[in-house]
Amino acid sequence: MIIGTHMSIAGGLEKTAKNVVKMEANTMQIFSRNPRGSNFKVPSEKEVSEFQRIRRENNFGPVLAHAPYTMNLASPKPEVYEFACTVIREDVARMDALGIENMVFHPGSHTGIGVEAGIQNIIAGLNQAITGKEKITVLLETMTGKGTEIGDRFEHLKAIRDGVDHPERIGICLDTCHVFAAGYDIVKNLDGVLEEFDKALGLDLLRAIHLNDSMTPFESHKDRHATIGNGEIGLEPLLNVLRHPALKELPFYLETPLDDAGHRDEIKMLKEMI
Repeated sequence: MIIGTHMSIAGGLEKTAKNVVKMEANTMQIFSRNPRGSNFKVPSEKEVSEFQRIRRENNFGPVLAHAPYTMNLASPKPEVYEFACTVIREDVARMDALGIENMVFHPGSHTGIGVEAGIQNIIAGLNQAITGKEKITVLLETMTGKGTEIGDRFEHLKAIRDGVDHPERIGICLDTCHVFAAGYDIVKNLDGVLEEFDKALGLDLLRAIHLNDSMTPFESHKDRHATIGNGEIGLEPLLNVLRHPALKELPFYLETPLDDAGHRDEIKMLKEMI
């Protein structure tokens, strides 16, 4: 099983990779830059070299970078949209240069111009960021549909991928909390949800799973993560996600509200139960 959690890189990539090993995980998710701002730190050559060595020697699975929350590629506001375009363009290039396999982002909120117009903005933003020569895959995340958020329906993600110049560089990250809150019943009908995903997008496009429980009920359209087994989804349905033949070979990333010690215990518990 390839499993890890979201990790801080405040102390540098080398330290973060060492912490992954201490946690007895074999992958990790990191932010591509400050999640609430725009700053980023350029790692030294030595730091990058050690990061790659630790990944290699400990057989890490695919590492996932997460774009900042301040980025809204669906926005109609010129200054917001230009910022988002700059961030995704820079971060795709930077994460690709680090040899990170996947980078996920929230598609964005249309803030009133409508889903279709918002999707066209996202497509244009991705087209100016992705050259087609990268090795990294950019992942669209499944969302809850709060407010004017795009991505709570699989069809939204299909429309984005179908519209870009380089669809071969676009994949999907499925968040269990988000799809549950969006109205896809992974508790009572996981097979049916995956069939719907396969029909809309194709299961071969699924590159990563955000494994989270939900603080809020089914179809709440709220993004509130709970620790595994202590939310509205529950432990057994999430174990079913981990065990499912179509999903079990994918990398799983925890984004539950715990510190590193808590995440280590959560990973240990899931490994034992699987």
